[in-house]
Amino acid sequence: GEREAEAVAGDRTLMFVGARAAIRDEVGRLLLIRRSDDGFWTLPAGAMELGESISDCAVREVREETGLIVEVGTLACVVENISEGYHYVILDYLARVIGGDLIPGSDVKTARFITEPELQQLPLTDGLATLIERARATHAAWFTSSR
Repeated sequence: GEREAEAVAGDRTLMFVGARAAIRDEVGRLLLIRRSDDGFWTLPAGAMELGESISDCAVREVREETGLIVEVGTLACVVENISEGYHYVILDYLARVIGGDLIPGSDVKTARFITEPELQQLPLTDGLATLIERARATHAAWFTSSR
């Protein structure tokens, strides 16, 4: 985790590469998780592990945080977040559900599909609303398989 990385890196800048997945269901709701550390809602995401491809990272993070198995599709955008001591590069993918059951992982408060009106009312992580709009404007949505 980040604390372990800080202990190793000391005062050097840490660079993380990660993946995030935008997943809609058959009626267009967006899958979001509620983070357990700050209570904000966001897309399933996480840092890439050594030896892992970026698309495999997206698949793993979605599975760990939501219990769902996804197929990774189009790259929607690349986001950089640079702050004191950290440099995050996050690749945002569109994805669709191909299996699994929606069960929140141990590191999230909850995971569920959110409607557009609900999305406007939730406390979202910084920049997420803009990212969702950008993805919607530039790429056709992938839909989850119906079961």
